[in-house]
Amino acid sequence: MSLKLKIISPEKIEYSGEVNSVTVPGTKGSFEILNDHAPIISSLQSGVVEYVTAEGRQSLNITGGFVEVQKNMVNLCVELN
Repeated sequence: MSLKLKIISPEKIEYSGEVNSVTVPGTKGSFEILNDHAPIISSLQSGVVEYVTAEGRQSLNITGGFVEVQKNMVNLCVELN
């Protein structure tokens, strides 16, 4: 696991750590982010963010936000339900 994920909401940091993969609800459809993903900035729509940690699959319901991927760092700024 060398993909680092940080999920930030207006209230707090929801998650910060290493993951195997992240699936986000993009405005043109869900997409998965894996290790060595190309750099991207995308808006997110209402849906579920899923990420796989050493402990297993985790999920978070969001109402929207943005994702930025750069050099195996995934940053999510999200609004929660």
